[in-house]
Parts: sequence; C-alpha cells; structure tokens
Amino acid sequence: MRHIPNLLTCFNLLCGCLGIVFVLENRNIEAAYFVWAACVFDFFDGFAARTLKVSSPIGKELDSLADVISFGLLPAVVMYKLWPADSGEYLPFVSFSIAIFSALRLAIFNVDETQRDSFRGLPTPANALLITAFPLQGGVVMDWLTLPWVLVAVIILSSFLLVSPLELFALKFKNFTWQANKIRFTFLILSVLVLAFGQAPAIPLVIILYIGLSLGVQILSK
Repeated sequence: MRHIPNLLTCFNLLCGCLGIVFVLENRNIEAAYFVWAACVFDFFDGFAARTLKVSSPIGKELDSLADVISFGLLPAVVMYKLWPADSGEYLPFVSFSIAIFSALRLAIFNVDETQRDSFRGLPTPANALLITAFPLQGGVVMDWLTLPWVLVAVIILSSFLLVSPLELFALKFKNFTWQANKIRFTFLILSVLVLAFGQAPAIPLVIILYIGLSLGVQILSK
C-alpha cells in the first residue's frame, strides 16, 4: 500500500513524457489529454499519501521531479511550437522560461512550510492547463495568440505568476463537508458549468476563475 502514491506519481511523469512526444508530432489535442491525465494522477498521489498515511521524503521529491516534466517542460514545448516560422531562430527559445520558473516554483514550494492549505504563486498544474489549452483555440483567437508580441507577453506573465506572492487556495480536501470547502466546491461547480458551455477551449477561463476567486477570498478575509 505504501507504494501506491509513488506509483501514481510515476504515471504523472509518464503522461508528461508522452505529452511531449505528441507535441513534437504536432498532435496538440492528444498532448492536452495527457496534461489532464497528469493532473489527475498528481491530485490522487497526494490524496492517496494522506489517506493511507504513507507520506515520505522520497515521495515528495519524486512528485516535484514528475511535475517539472509534466507541468514545466511540457507546456514550455507547447509554447515553443506555437511560434510562427518567421519568428527568427532564437526568439522562440524564450518559451523555456516557463520550464525554468516552473522548476523554481516547485523548489520554493518544497522548502516553504506555509504552503499547505494555500499556494503562493500559480501552481504548475494550473499553469500547464492554461498553456496547453492555447493550441485548442480556433479562428481569430488562435491567430491572435500566435502573434510574437502576444506570445512574449504570455510567457512573461506565466513565468511571473508561477513565482509571484499571489495567494491561491489549494484543491486539497481534508474532508468533504461544505463548511470546510466552500470555496473549493464553488470553484468546481463553476468550472463544470464553464467547461460544459465552452468545452476544452474554455480551460483558460477556468484558470482565470481560479485566480479571481482566490483574490476575492483574500480581499474578503482582510
């Protein structure tokens, strides 16, 4: 039983590796599926460790290593592939700033004991969901997203959010009562509604909703 959380973490890592392969083959929809699957495994490895009471230092480090690939390198490769062919030889390499700041964000999380019930900075899974949803956009939105200045702006904003002092609630359930998880249940209900109407291309709206609700909670609490 004690190996179940680490097994789930390894599946997270595998999803990240396979997602990168699909991005390199220009199969962005499949790559997005693997990010979603990695998020599921990332949620349940921590949930399993807490439920089974088998948390370990190795599991913590393995989780961060897997997240660097699935939620750091994979979205960076997606962003790299979004650059138009006439962007120059070196400019698209700024995309890997996302991988660097994702690794930095995970390192900070590992040594910051205050980030247990909330996060400081955008979690890497949320950032990965945001970035990997960009290729799913169509028409005018996609044309706009592939403008070089827009890509640079998105990369800078994404990198900043990962290590920003912004406090965001964590989707960690110690129990499933409404009173203890009002903000989490509210977010999940609203997210389902957004995705029901907008489907996969609406994922960026879910991330914006997550940030907005977190800011609202911080403002009300003060």
